[in-house]
Amino acid sequence: MGRGIGDREYTAKDYEQFNRCIHDQVDILKKVIARPEFGSGETCIGAELELYLMNEQSDVSPVNLQLLEMLQDDQFQPELNQFNLELNLTPVKAAGDPFSQITKEMLTKFNYLWSIAEQIKTRPLAVGILPTLQEKHLTNEYVTNLGRYRILCRELLKQRGEPFHIKIEGKEESVDFFTSEVSVEGANTSFQVHLMTDKDKFANTFNAAQMTMPMAIAVAANSGVLLGKCLWHETRVVLFKQSIDNRMPDISGWRQPSRVTFGHGWVRKGAWELFSETVNLYEPIIPELFDENLEVIQEEKVPELAELNLHMGTTWPWNRAIYSNAGNGHLRIEFRALPAGPTALDMLANSAFSIGMAVGLEDRIDEYMSRFPFRFAEYNFYRAAKRGLEATILWPQNYQNKPVEIPIKNVIDDMLQVANDGLSQLGVELAERDKYLNIIQRRLATGVTGAIWTQNTLRYLRKSMHNDKACAKLLNMYFENQMQGHPVSEWECCWK
Repeated sequence: MGRGIGDREYTAKDYEQFNRCIHDQVDILKKVIARPEFGSGETCIGAELELYLMNEQSDVSPVNLQLLEMLQDDQFQPELNQFNLELNLTPVKAAGDPFSQITKEMLTKFNYLWSIAEQIKTRPLAVGILPTLQEKHLTNEYVTNLGRYRILCRELLKQRGEPFHIKIEGKEESVDFFTSEVSVEGANTSFQVHLMTDKDKFANTFNAAQMTMPMAIAVAANSGVLLGKCLWHETRVVLFKQSIDNRMPDISGWRQPSRVTFGHGWVRKGAWELFSETVNLYEPIIPELFDENLEVIQEEKVPELAELNLHMGTTWPWNRAIYSNAGNGHLRIEFRALPAGPTALDMLANSAFSIGMAVGLEDRIDEYMSRFPFRFAEYNFYRAAKRGLEATILWPQNYQNKPVEIPIKNVIDDMLQVANDGLSQLGVELAERDKYLNIIQRRLATGVTGAIWTQNTLRYLRKSMHNDKACAKLLNMYFENQMQGHPVSEWECCWK
């Protein structure tokens, strides 16, 4: 989706050619992955941070293309909406102090962004959903004026044929509205973490990432307010799913699989299954052909497979398989469920916990899967997104015939050791592991995540001011805390 694609109408022949191309490429990919030298490079970790842009009145600032022109830095890229921006961080070796390296670069780049954005009275902010966002901002008027985004909006709506229904119920409040605007999806900003993965261990690592994702999202939750309402702890999850659900039921009530998905089952053998699944389950949305010369296959070079990667980028699983032709080629797992914010330290602690759990559990994942149906993992994911640290989830217990429902806090506590072991396997230094996992431990001990802090602060502020003013005040408090850089568990809690 990051490619420069011009806005044009596609013909039936375009779709037919593209569809044939991605089916051919997924067959090629199978052969490429099977090469002995494939994925032989050092294990690396990378990340992408999506940011909001806001003005001095704590409203959105739709200036991303202007800001990119001023920045002149290719690590910053546009996003779907004009008030969002993406920062692509430099991949680093997993061994040593990777999270500290990424933290340092993030802060350096953020400070540069801040200095440039200040010139046009704009402030960058890392938050899952902007608390002051209004329904008027969720229209195509705010979509970034680039071909690939215009095509995406048009084609998704064309496939659905009627407005998207956004209906989200929180503990006490709810939102319920219809929209024809795909720009609603752009309300969600995330911190997407990438882990290079051994092709022979990919299935185990990916399944472990799926099983442990609920713990990661519960303790990382930072999207508690949408349109001035306190909703799910990680409202991004349900909003993202509903905002680009292009499926319409047929006469029998059956629907195609959602393009935003937790997945369709445990991976059985390897990464190729996920690429093949995506090609065979989902119709192309952007049938753009890039005319790669696939003679490189006969020359034993690593092909780009641009069309296949483009198609993968038009589906949004919460954990995604990534193929790259860099070097000898490699596979990655993209952890997509983590929200942006509250601070750089919080985000890298979330990534350390997520990666550590996936690697730490990979060797034992068969034991867990035999006692744990995939649909239970999916249930846990949505329960954790809705209730955060207050959730209870299904989890297998020793000497029990079936998983039992227990507080997610208990599982997170147990998973801290698993994460520590996993990071150790990757060669992450002890001091680095302690630094970032202690941030998770502290969040668990205080019971304060970004979502809990924002929701409770907003409820407190409402006692003395109108909701709109309370949201603006909340955002200013959040912004000041983010700029100070201390983990959210150390922020002052005015409601206590």
